[in-house]
Amino acid sequence: MKINYLCKMIKKIGIILVMIFAGAFAWAQDTDTIYNLEVDYNAPVIYEVAALKVEGVKHLDKEVIKQLLRISVGDKLQVPGDDISLGIKRLYRQGLFSDIKLIADKVVGNQIYLTLEVEERPQLTTINFTGIKSSEEKKLIEKTALSKGGYFTANLKNRIKLIVQNYYKEKGFNNVGVTFEQTPDPDIPNAVGLKINIDKNKVVKVRDIIITGNDNLSDHKLIKAMKKTKEKNWRYFFRSKKFSEKEFKNDRVLLIEKYNEFGYRDAKIESYKIEEVEKNRINIHLDIDEGNRYYFNDIQWVGNTVYSSDFLTRVLKISKGDIYNKKLLDDRISNDDDAVSNLYFDNGYLFSRMIPKEIVKGKDSIDLEISVIEGQQATINKVIITGNDRTHEHVIRRELWVYPGDLFSKTKIIRSIRELANLGLFDPEQLQPDIQPDPENGTADIVIPVVEKPSDQIELSGGYGGGTVIASVGLKFSNFSIRNIFNKEAWQPLPTGDGQTLSLRIQSNGKYYSQYSFSFIEPWFGGKKPNSFSVGGYMSNQTRLSSSYAVSSVNPGEDQQFRVWGASIGLGRRLNWPDNYFTLSNSLSFQRYELENWGGFYQFTNGSSNLLSLSTTLARRSIDNPIYTRSGSDFSIGLQFTPPYSLFNDTDYSALDDGHQDKFRWVEFHKWTFKGKIYTPLSRDRKLVLYTGTEYGFLGYYDKDKRSPFEGYSVGGDGMSGYTAYGSDVIGVRGYENNSLTPIGEDGRRTTGNLYGKMTMELRYPLSLEQSATIYVLGFAEAGNSWYDFEDFQPFNMYRSAGVGVRIFLPMFGLLGIDWGYGFDDVPNQPGASGAQFHFILGQQF
Repeated sequence: MKINYLCKMIKKIGIILVMIFAGAFAWAQDTDTIYNLEVDYNAPVIYEVAALKVEGVKHLDKEVIKQLLRISVGDKLQVPGDDISLGIKRLYRQGLFSDIKLIADKVVGNQIYLTLEVEERPQLTTINFTGIKSSEEKKLIEKTALSKGGYFTANLKNRIKLIVQNYYKEKGFNNVGVTFEQTPDPDIPNAVGLKINIDKNKVVKVRDIIITGNDNLSDHKLIKAMKKTKEKNWRYFFRSKKFSEKEFKNDRVLLIEKYNEFGYRDAKIESYKIEEVEKNRINIHLDIDEGNRYYFNDIQWVGNTVYSSDFLTRVLKISKGDIYNKKLLDDRISNDDDAVSNLYFDNGYLFSRMIPKEIVKGKDSIDLEISVIEGQQATINKVIITGNDRTHEHVIRRELWVYPGDLFSKTKIIRSIRELANLGLFDPEQLQPDIQPDPENGTADIVIPVVEKPSDQIELSGGYGGGTVIASVGLKFSNFSIRNIFNKEAWQPLPTGDGQTLSLRIQSNGKYYSQYSFSFIEPWFGGKKPNSFSVGGYMSNQTRLSSSYAVSSVNPGEDQQFRVWGASIGLGRRLNWPDNYFTLSNSLSFQRYELENWGGFYQFTNGSSNLLSLSTTLARRSIDNPIYTRSGSDFSIGLQFTPPYSLFNDTDYSALDDGHQDKFRWVEFHKWTFKGKIYTPLSRDRKLVLYTGTEYGFLGYYDKDKRSPFEGYSVGGDGMSGYTAYGSDVIGVRGYENNSLTPIGEDGRRTTGNLYGKMTMELRYPLSLEQSATIYVLGFAEAGNSWYDFEDFQPFNMYRSAGVGVRIFLPMFGLLGIDWGYGFDDVPNQPGASGAQFHFILGQQF
């Protein structure tokens, strides 16, 4: 029986060998001979090629075909021979021909006249994909490098199919079907249109992830560690469940890294299995070997001369007995803002390196030996600015903290980028310094490429207050150049490039109210130090907004008017103590208020008031981006005060009624303000940001009988500036109607608050950070309130609200937004002031 089986096998092998030899013989017959010429394989003949023609060519170059054949006129050609077979094989390998024949036209003596007859494959004139989006088609054309004029070969077909399937596998489509259709082009001979039909089928999704062997870390913690591979679970409701082999491979690495963070240095995935449980649904099985848990033991530094080992260990912030954590070790050496390596980078040691070596001691201890290669200190050779088409170079350089000849400092480079971003003239997402080290000379060039963005704005804002809609139109030129104002060539359309800010604004409701204002800011007054200079002025005129503002003591038929005009001048400077993020600003301002039969709001209805005040503000601002801030803080404390006129005269203001001119001829007060904002990135990509803010204001007096009728606080609503003509600060608290949280006096009149508090928390996430538009969504919780007297102040008695919103920053128009807020607390005597409220934000940030 075994002999019969062996004989059958030998017979089959023999048949296969005969077929192989027959195929090889047929190929040899087809490629090493010449048509119309009888040959003797046992007696080859050598001919001289007298002529060589190429026929059948429609699109290709005949001379190129001859070069590929490698047979030329004058060559000695052996027939049959290798030169012929190799030449024809070379032509076939190009994939351009469906048939090739070498024909002998005639033989004269030892001379042979040849014709190479080829049949070209059809040329592609159109390429179309079906079953996919146009954006996907564009990407696939790039990946496959398909182009018109090419040739559709078997190799190309297989290549396209493989690329398409791999492309969609990464997106979770594991069962992609690819078919091809060729249609002759009626207008072009030997040309076809190619249609590639793609059937993506359904995405393959993960139903369950089954993990075994994990005794110390929970399934949830391990699945959470995987970035893209998620199972069908309520915890991952907002995460994609589609399966990608490429992402699963990356996620297996992340899973082990999570074990490393908890001390399991030897953890590994023993095995994994992908189980198809139904069509387009899989289960993933992972078997984990956790290994032992390790702890840091002794830490030694080798090669360090600049800093002592004890000091480096303190900066490392890892102690003997701490749980082993590979990620923490890498972060403390290289990645954190206060990492050990930054000590060297900030002291000029650009070429320094730190190489940790882990030495296992026993079953659960790791000794660290960190080799420090300090190298030489590097100095900055050149600081190169590129891309500034409009902004003058000195405006950029004065914001930098790095200079040629200085020791290299990573912190100063980061600070320079932060300052440039806060100018608002460049795209902050593209401010990426290019450090070009030169180890031979111990120097480095720093290239800072800037991408200028439109900084001038048309400001459109509006609000509803006092029974009318108030709209504003303004022009803000953020890169103005006043020194070129008389230079005709610089007007394109305005003189720009010096980083100055010029603002012009008109506010009106068209009939009853109008306001005109301007301001100018020079951030580097004198050009040598960051001392700012500002000047501004405004005037407004308001008649009776509505009959609701006419009170019984005032005849509604009489003219009613409220005029305000004022001007201010300010100086500010950057401080170096407590650190160089602090600034101190001072300003002197004067306002004059003129009332004519204006009742229902202030303590007096006729007369004028003058307000001369000095303001000083101490601020610390370290944010990284003024448009979409990811990190940093912004704190300020301010004091505005007038001279204490009541202390300089013997007037008894308690004896004067509110309408007496002397009582408010010169307004007096002291006004204290505190504001604090903190931005904390919550995600690895630093896009999800938590913003927390708090602010308080207090308007005090020198004489309780001479309280200021101006400079109080109007609280509640969208925070728009519709009330600025009344001389009060508008504080927005979303979820409540405008001005609804402002105190009401004993006489039932709406006044302004002399004290307010507000707290805000926002969770922000960007949808677009492009130069053309910054868009982000937010969810907020907010609380605020105001009080008339300090004795009434209750810091925990605030009106609460929550909601969602969206912000859109367009370079031309500034900030636009809409919020939906819900006020949770009823406002006494004001039904409907809380609850669901929409707020529109135009040209203003909360």
